[in-house]
Amino acid sequence: MEILDKKKLTERDICSKFITPAILYAGWDQHHHIREEVNVTHGRVLVKGNTVSRAKPRRADYILYYKPNLPIAVVEAKDNTHSVGAGMQQALAYAEMMDIPFVFSSNGDGFLLHDRSGNYDPMERELSLSEFPRPVDLWTRYRKWKGLDERKEQIVTQNYYVDEVGKAPRYYQLNAINRTIEAIANGQNRVLLVMATGTGKTYTAFQIIWRLWKAGVKKRILFLADRNILVDQTLTNDFKPFGSAMTKIRKRQVDKSYEIYLSLYQAVSGNEEERNIYKQFSPDFFDLIIVDECHRGSAADDAMWREILDYFKSATHIGLTATPKETKYISN
Repeated sequence: MEILDKKKLTERDICSKFITPAILYAGWDQHHHIREEVNVTHGRVLVKGNTVSRAKPRRADYILYYKPNLPIAVVEAKDNTHSVGAGMQQALAYAEMMDIPFVFSSNGDGFLLHDRSGNYDPMERELSLSEFPRPVDLWTRYRKWKGLDERKEQIVTQNYYVDEVGKAPRYYQLNAINRTIEAIANGQNRVLLVMATGTGKTYTAFQIIWRLWKAGVKKRILFLADRNILVDQTLTNDFKPFGSAMTKIRKRQVDKSYEIYLSLYQAVSGNEEERNIYKQFSPDFFDLIIVDECHRGSAADDAMWREILDYFKSATHIGLTATPKETKYISN
């Protein structure tokens, strides 16, 4: 039987005959851990006159996940005419974008491992095909990198909400969600998310709330906005999966039997004390408050909206903004 000339194989042949088998041999599950040819970006939008097109998407050959939406390794493949480390710079670019610590390049002869977490010594070394790390090995090093004990791990690994069409967060949403969850797991109680207009801040907030709520870390949540349309859209769109656990505060009526509350600032506060109905809740009633468009005044010391945040000061506060503001006197 004629032996295949490795140098003549295409990149996809190298993947299917050498790289994928090596990853599977190490214990990674094809259906739960491995995604191939992953679009990291969909390609930059290019406008030329009246013509709109997209540039070529940036695509990783493999992303390895410990759990869905928790990526821990990227593998970039090249055909065998390249060196084992030829794909490393490309893989490092994807890893930086997706906050992935373990980076591999391969030409089918073996792997070059680059450790962004600092847990391998040396930071970069070659591995044979049979030495590809097991999921538990990389996860142990990931935990060390993030400083996760058993309690923090339970929070960080809480599942995302997955709808019937399988909508998945984009890489920048994934970063925002995972980093926020990690910050809160580590005891940080004031978080600012800066995301450009149109990048899905409300969807990102929903996934953060969902995971903290399902993990039992945050049990009663208040979402504040300054425009009624923002509250109504949130209620009927991104937050719809909360179902009967959620309510919108209307007509200055408070019902303490729900877990997720949405409200206008103006609906729970006012210039007259009797209009400050947020005080019908005890100061420790909410353990998480999300402040939408927090740049539009809620951060000002003299804003009456600020009184709400001060009243619920023991809660974790997450601010959402596309326009961060930082001066000597004001900080979002």
